[in-house]
Amino acid sequence: MAWSIADVARMSGVTTRTLRHYDDIGLLPPAWTASNGHRYYEQSQLFRLQQILLMRELDVGLREIRAVLDSRADRAAVLREHHTRLLAERDRLGTLARTVARTLADLEENEEKDMTSINRPENLFEGFRPDPAMEAEARERWPEEYERSRQTLDTLTPETAEQWQREATARMVRLADLMTAGTPSDAPSVQTEIAAHYQDVCRFWTPNAEAYKSLAATYVDDPRFRADFDRVAPGLAEYQRAAMTVYAEAVLS
Repeated sequence: MAWSIADVARMSGVTTRTLRHYDDIGLLPPAWTASNGHRYYEQSQLFRLQQILLMRELDVGLREIRAVLDSRADRAAVLREHHTRLLAERDRLGTLARTVARTLADLEENEEKDMTSINRPENLFEGFRPDPAMEAEARERWPEEYERSRQTLDTLTPETAEQWQREATARMVRLADLMTAGTPSDAPSVQTEIAAHYQDVCRFWTPNAEAYKSLAATYVDDPRFRADFDRVAPGLAEYQRAAMTVYAEAVLS
């Protein structure tokens, strides 16, 4: 039995344009093409498309997907690996759901509560994962630093990574409290937090003064980074940029 490209698009939710692209790059050729140019797919192509979509859900690139599928690896073994990763993603989404429920409970308990004073503020961000678009941009702008960062991240255990995330979030909240209190960005208490931030960055790459100031500017200029800071406190991105600039000029220059 064979299905037309329109049938496959309807069943899978993948556009016909994408299916044609997959054919063009050799990722998913149709079983055969009619004399009028219409593509037709059989059961083996549907299984292959399912595996493609599974790996896309796990943010695997098209080149890597083709390498896996063309390696003729045991299909059951590949699916078991996908299943394991999907279970991990299910657990992450469960954590994210608990994060939202916990924040909602806090808000309903006291609608006037200041978000920067919530008990264990690092819990606000449990379950979030990096924006793929931001990762792709970092890979393009700073390829060597990105690769070193990925190598460092790969060595972290889930427990260590969670602890690092908690510490980084707690530091953002402490800076937000200092900002709210009107503490100047060059004050010793602020610079202590920035020094800790710099050391945290150095776990992945070691920026000089100009690179550190460029990173600070990115926190403000890139709306995605800015939104992360503004979730903690409006204006925090600008405050951290000013504090990081002071640190870069005083310590790194």
